[in-house]
Amino acid sequence: MAWFKRTRKGIQTNTKDKKDTPDGLWHKTPTGKIVDNDELVNNNFVSPEDNFHMRIGSNEYFNLLFDSDYEILFNNLKASDPLNFTDTKTYPKRVKEANKKTGLAEAISVAYGNSCSKPLTIASMDFSYIGGSMGSVVGEKISRAIDHSIKTKSPLLIISKSGGARMMEGAFSLMQMAKTSAKLLELSNNKIPYISLCTDPTTGGTTASFAMLGDIIISEPGALIGFAGPRVVKDTTGQDLPEGFQRSEFLLEHGFVDFISHRNNLKEKINFYLDLILNRPLRNYSD
Repeated sequence: MAWFKRTRKGIQTNTKDKKDTPDGLWHKTPTGKIVDNDELVNNNFVSPEDNFHMRIGSNEYFNLLFDSDYEILFNNLKASDPLNFTDTKTYPKRVKEANKKTGLAEAISVAYGNSCSKPLTIASMDFSYIGGSMGSVVGEKISRAIDHSIKTKSPLLIISKSGGARMMEGAFSLMQMAKTSAKLLELSNNKIPYISLCTDPTTGGTTASFAMLGDIIISEPGALIGFAGPRVVKDTTGQDLPEGFQRSEFLLEHGFVDFISHRNNLKEKINFYLDLILNRPLRNYSD
């Protein structure tokens, strides 16, 4: 019975005096590893013990990929209410809450600057903003980013992180799939390279359009990439799915992505392939 009773009094703290661990000092990865927050920040939010890549936002990717200063573009574009939900105000309220919570104008941000001393236009999605959903503004920002790449003759990198189309905008959201795909054809006709970086998660209409149209398609380790989620696919087909189904390693094996890169190596990898495509002199890149 000693197992079930406290037989020795040690240091005890009254319940009212106990304090919770302050938020943000450490993170727990899906594999159960506890990582100090400062260690994560210094390693670009990748757990050093199990290589788990945590989701990060557009600002973190801009700081990682650009050399120093960069210019934010088209930040004045805001989501409207194309289906006129004036009775319930559900969608406009959701947009305002997302703006306040994330400090972002929309689910994608576009920036222009130098990466490895070469001009680069980056459009990066933010999953924290309504699940990175693709609405009219997302499609318009990608279109303008493409126009900017053509004007400045700078390669385009789109970083996808999305749950799919923003169905609060109905068919307007679905139209962005065709719109962005058509604009990417303009980029191709102008012989300007486009690299697609698929991060966790890249799903739905995003996958069915611009995310899979890159001249080179990159992914981070362990990223979920697909159209419908694994649960939906399993329920629809009634079959057990292969191990690692829809993860980036599975897609690499089956030819859907060209290579997987650790986040710490992304900047060099992206510029290495851009140099190859554009026949530019190669820098001294690490392996």
